[in-house]
Amino acid sequence: MPAKRVIFGLLGTTLDSGRTPNRWERWRPTVSLAQHEDLAIDRMELLYPRMGTSLARQVCTDITQVSPQTEVRLHLVDPKDPWDFEDVYTALHDFAAAYAFDQEREDYLVHITTGTHVAQICLFLLTETRRFPAKLIQSSPKYRTNDPAGEYRIIDLDLSKYNTIAARFQREFTDNIAGLKSGIATRNAAFNRLIEELEHVAANSVDPVLLTGPTGAGKSQLARRIYELKKHRRQIEGAFVEVNCATLRGDSAMSTLFGHKRGAFTGAAADRAGLLRSAHGGVLFLDEIGELGLDEQAMLLRALEEKRFLPLGADLESSSNFQLIAGTNRDLLERVADGRFRDDLLARINLWTFCLPALRDRREDIEPNLEYELIQFAKRTGRTVRFSTEARQRFLSFATAPETRWAGNFRDLSASITRMATLSPAGRIVEPIIEAEIARLRTAWTLTTNEDHARTICVELLGEKRAADLDRFDRVQLADVLAVCRQARSLSEAGRELFAESRKKKASGNDADRLRKYLARFGLSWGEIGRSS
Repeated sequence: MPAKRVIFGLLGTTLDSGRTPNRWERWRPTVSLAQHEDLAIDRMELLYPRMGTSLARQVCTDITQVSPQTEVRLHLVDPKDPWDFEDVYTALHDFAAAYAFDQEREDYLVHITTGTHVAQICLFLLTETRRFPAKLIQSSPKYRTNDPAGEYRIIDLDLSKYNTIAARFQREFTDNIAGLKSGIATRNAAFNRLIEELEHVAANSVDPVLLTGPTGAGKSQLARRIYELKKHRRQIEGAFVEVNCATLRGDSAMSTLFGHKRGAFTGAAADRAGLLRSAHGGVLFLDEIGELGLDEQAMLLRALEEKRFLPLGADLESSSNFQLIAGTNRDLLERVADGRFRDDLLARINLWTFCLPALRDRREDIEPNLEYELIQFAKRTGRTVRFSTEARQRFLSFATAPETRWAGNFRDLSASITRMATLSPAGRIVEPIIEAEIARLRTAWTLTTNEDHARTICVELLGEKRAADLDRFDRVQLADVLAVCRQARSLSEAGRELFAESRKKKASGNDADRLRKYLARFGLSWGEIGRSS
């Protein structure tokens, strides 16, 4: 036994109207559905508002007249405001939820020609999400005829039947992924999964995105790619605004981010909009957000939650609707524990967090990045440079070795290839250039290791803020002094080793006292330093 055909539709309070005999001479969308010989309708479920009660009865009578086999059931569905999306959607959703569908015995169609545009959209959404397990049917007058039956078309929303559409969506997704990766055919599985998830977030979310990972891992470049993807999709219209928070200090930080009024502080000779205002309608990328001061963090939190902030020296608030992308190489949870980062701000920006791996964890991606960097070099300089086969093999062998540090991650790799390409006037990178670059990198990384050690021991004894305030010269010198102290058994022994050369030029000297005074400059004493085990 064939399944019964059931049509759901909204009463067209204007198009379906008419009581005089000439109503049969014009197209009426609901009645017209029953006037097609090739569209047998077993039942019509007609939804109508209270104000259309009389018309609904008239339409029911007319359908019965032209199609006696069609049963018409009337349902009062009366949202408070027919132009309020929430009211209309709720009313139609509740009707569908309460309806006893019998998909084994009945086929369903949803008529989306009548009703307000809001109602038509809601019917489409409820059908697309299978709240109505149906296909759509669209009716219209027949072109250049007076046929009151008009014409109709059935629309199946099962996209799996449309291979070309599905293929197009897949191509778009693939293109978006390639864009986020700058067109580099990356091979690291974990990184590729991260980018795929980020593509979905960029397409469907306006909430803050937090990019973490070591310096040089590509956070700034990825932030710009996210912006370009959203711009391409017309999800945003504003600019991409970027600032490194580590460069912001004092009034300058507040002014740079939130703007100021003329005369707000010494040197404020004119009004300044600020970066948050400049990012209205676009993306604000705050790199190294962990370096932002607590006062600026509080202002930023309010700007994120309320889209409003108060510029320095202003009486009236400014507003800006932007999407935030934040970057950091810090452990923000640790900074929260130390009181240097607000826990409420972290909670606000930590909804979508993506940790970019270091280059040493993506060694399989070094080779495709070689080609990318050479292409970028050619764009900047107009010179095309290639590796010789032997040079390429030698560099990849070094670059992908487990002991190769890549302390600056992709920033180091980019700089390395730029140097080699620049030093290849014939347009070919050969082995001697490779060997010289390897030696240069090893020397640089040794110096970096020493600097990292100096920073570590100074932070341990002075705390991060005091250590950060030291000049690099003082930090390296102090670190060397502290290392000697930790190996010595006494203050005098440490002093003798540290001042061994200068002692030779003096008849006598109190090395312990010199060392004690040097340590006191930094607020340290011998007892605080402690010997290494």
